[in-house]
Amino acid sequence: MAVGAEEVVAAGVAAGLDAVGVAAAEPFESTRAVLVRRREQDLHGGMAFTYRNPERSTDPGRTVEGARSLVVGALGYRRPTPPAPDRAVGRVAAYARSGLYARLRRALGQVADLLHGAGHQAVVVADDNALVDREAARRAGLGWYGKNSNILLPGRGSWFVLGSVITTAALEGANPVPDGCGPCRRCLDGCPTGAIVAPGVVDARRCLAWLVQADGDFPLEFREALGDRLYGCDDCQEVCPPNRKADSGCAGAGEAPDDDDEVAWVDLVELLESADAELMHRYGRWYIPRRAPRYLRRNALVALGNSGRGTDPEVVEIVNRYRSDPDPMLVRHADWAAARLGVGAAPLA
Repeated sequence: MAVGAEEVVAAGVAAGLDAVGVAAAEPFESTRAVLVRRREQDLHGGMAFTYRNPERSTDPGRTVEGARSLVVGALGYRRPTPPAPDRAVGRVAAYARSGLYARLRRALGQVADLLHGAGHQAVVVADDNALVDREAARRAGLGWYGKNSNILLPGRGSWFVLGSVITTAALEGANPVPDGCGPCRRCLDGCPTGAIVAPGVVDARRCLAWLVQADGDFPLEFREALGDRLYGCDDCQEVCPPNRKADSGCAGAGEAPDDDDEVAWVDLVELLESADAELMHRYGRWYIPRRAPRYLRRNALVALGNSGRGTDPEVVEIVNRYRSDPDPMLVRHADWAAARLGVGAAPLA
């Protein structure tokens, strides 16, 4: 049974995707060269993801032998951030507040089912090491690379997660859209750590969104910049003019549907009092180094040091408790938080 690009795109939209495009499944040669070069420059900051095996993550044929097309979908997630509760809380970036990728994979799965029914191979890839999602989206005509390295959809901004179906079906591809950033550099100037070192170039060693996911101690020089963030950072998206226009209602931003499990703020004292199993049950969908809850606690201690009050008995008690924790890494971060809150004379290290 023959299936065409228009039918596939319509199936993706019917499944709940906010935008769908098609591209040829040719290797991303230029992207591969960029990944290799930035890894050699250590700009990846130890990040594995698509850097781990650029030969695979830039070649759809490594995932599906005989791949001819990519069907790329975007799922919007922008919603107003609720007011912070009147207690010590950690902020969660908009892209990490709910199970977005589960919904994205389900929608892409319906596209794959259509292709399977037409006799083609089709594999869903999203948020893993198999493919550089942003380059697939650019090639499929969904948007252009912003200077913050995110994909911006015309008139709708970058508040989207991306994924693809790699298929053996031969589908007519779309044309890439032109750059829409012009001379704007608000994301470069607005990054709290100066992580966007050139248009489209992010130094992961300075990027808060990566550092909260990285192994080891949180870098001392960026702890104050972390502010109240527990997981992720949205600053380079929030200052972006296309996003601000979309948020104002001038254009559809692709807002996510209501989600009962959405978490925008996390009670930091409660997190630090929770057992490992409870933390993984609540936040296990996040990328946590080694799947070790100690890294959630590390982030929470830094956020608490920045946003807590040294006059709050609960805050003081939990910070002092962690200053005697069996985990030396948590002791170091608790000492830092105590000094930051003015409740201890510990060195900032």
